[in-house]
Amino acid sequence: MRLRKLLCSAAMASVMATGASAASHSEWSLAKAAEPYAGTTVDVVFLLRPGYEAIEAMLPAFEAETGIKVNVIKHPYENALGEQVRDFVSGGDLDVALIDLVWIGNFAENDWILPIDKFTSNPDLVDPDLDIDDFFPLVLNAFGGWNGTIYGLPVDNYSGLLFYNKCMLEAAGFDGPPETWSDLKDVYGPALTKDGKYAFALQSKRNETQSADSFARVIWPFGGSFLDADFKSNLNSAESQAGLKFRQDLMQYMPDGIVAYDHAEVVNGFAQGDVAMITEWSAFYSGVMSPETSKVADCVEIAPEPKGPAGRKPALGGFSMSVAAQADEKEQAAAWLFIQWATSKANAGEYLERGGVPARQSAYADPALAETYKFVPALVESWQDGVPEFRPRFAEWPEITEIVQEWGTKIMLGDVTTEEGATEIGTRMEAVLDAAGYYSGDKPLAQ
Repeated sequence: MRLRKLLCSAAMASVMATGASAASHSEWSLAKAAEPYAGTTVDVVFLLRPGYEAIEAMLPAFEAETGIKVNVIKHPYENALGEQVRDFVSGGDLDVALIDLVWIGNFAENDWILPIDKFTSNPDLVDPDLDIDDFFPLVLNAFGGWNGTIYGLPVDNYSGLLFYNKCMLEAAGFDGPPETWSDLKDVYGPALTKDGKYAFALQSKRNETQSADSFARVIWPFGGSFLDADFKSNLNSAESQAGLKFRQDLMQYMPDGIVAYDHAEVVNGFAQGDVAMITEWSAFYSGVMSPETSKVADCVEIAPEPKGPAGRKPALGGFSMSVAAQADEKEQAAAWLFIQWATSKANAGEYLERGGVPARQSAYADPALAETYKFVPALVESWQDGVPEFRPRFAEWPEITEIVQEWGTKIMLGDVTTEEGATEIGTRMEAVLDAAGYYSGDKPLAQ
């Protein structure tokens, strides 16, 4: 909510105005724009995920048209933040920053990345068909914006969705998925958990998976949140506690050892037919739909995440790409041309077909897409009114997530009660925020 206020209409109007001025530059072409930068190498971080494999497969066309070489540095997600921070602190070689939803405050406040208006204000560099308004507003603002400024363009973006095995549900007497979390636990849970099969699996391993995919996923739909309006812990509120207690009750319908399950184990359990339903990122769609990796491809259906007492509050996940401030002028221009090309309307369709998830509204305009890609209707619905601060987006999140991971895991294991765990997280979280200057007024209460 604060994010929407911070990303004010004036900032967006500035970006739209620069796009409009570029539209008159009718002779613009990518090849012509890239001529001064031919032979430049752009270093960019990619993750080991389908969305990046899709861009990599498309890169030869970009390199052939521009003469710009894109040097891809691959990292697993767990290493991507640390590797980029080390590169920026040491004045390294990265030209494009890959920024998770929760890293952007850190990157922007440290001046590691540049606002896009440096490039959108230059008619030689901006594509007349950039069309900022074509990005889903929620996604552009959440992943690319910080404190009223747009720094990056969305890439590999996704939302939490409910993947369900319609064959297992029909065999248990259900003609569709649960509409609410309560129905999932109280009605579907007992009917689907038997004979070595489980109704549900919630990825909960002690890393960002625990804090984002498990802990945050249950507090928001029950009306809870990490912080209140004064940036004090809200985890002991009745609503947050209701969500955390619900998670404990739901565990009886999950596989044993669920606290050690990461995405791979959850997706595999679903793909092997051992789990009837999972709430997972849309990026895993291709894996559960491929007969090569899934035994249940013919039974997979997709729905939005269930509603809680506070409504449907799906997880938001994904990234933006931004030009690194440490790059020289030629590298910055070449990096912008690459980012603009990779996230363009023109390439969104191919990106989708190759396994990526574009944030372009136009990419999903064809009704036939819903038949080819079953996740599309649920994804588009979830991007209308998600929660940008699902995980707080400020610079201190990497420190706070470590706290949530530790005590969220202890709660699930029964080592502490939900109240005790929430108190510990709240106390430690507030200490981090106090030291950072939020309570003294040195920093704005922005997330």
